[in-house]
Amino acid sequence: MEYHQNKRVLITGGAGFLGSHLCERLVAEGFEVLCVDNCFTGSRKNIFHLLDKPNFEFIRHDITFPLYLEVDEIYNLACPASPVHYQFDPVQTTKTSVHGAINMLGLAKRVKARILQASTSEVYGDPDVHPQPETYWGRVNP
Repeated sequence: MEYHQNKRVLITGGAGFLGSHLCERLVAEGFEVLCVDNCFTGSRKNIFHLLDKPNFEFIRHDITFPLYLEVDEIYNLACPASPVHYQFDPVQTTKTSVHGAINMLGLAKRVKARILQASTSEVYGDPDVHPQPETYWGRVNP
């Protein structure tokens, strides 16, 4: 296992399906991982097995509010992806997508961190093609 000494990685939405798998991978590779999630759709059970790892930390936080940390990389995966969840509270979902992204971009700028901004698959609309190849532009009805 290669250790990435002092490389701190923030994963928002880290207790969700994709985020928890990314946390698991980066912890195994030796990164210091800060997992942030408000647990609206994510769950501690997805990251429970990581809680005792010395290079993993869970922070329950809603990224619609600023977050002040020192990190080298940010993976912003926070946003309800399932229609059942984002239709339950569309205002909060929009705040997470907009204010959350702004807050994470601000954090990245402040600490000079690299950032990956991910989005929900819903931006591609109701696809005509399953599964979608990288060349598929989607079918969106704004």
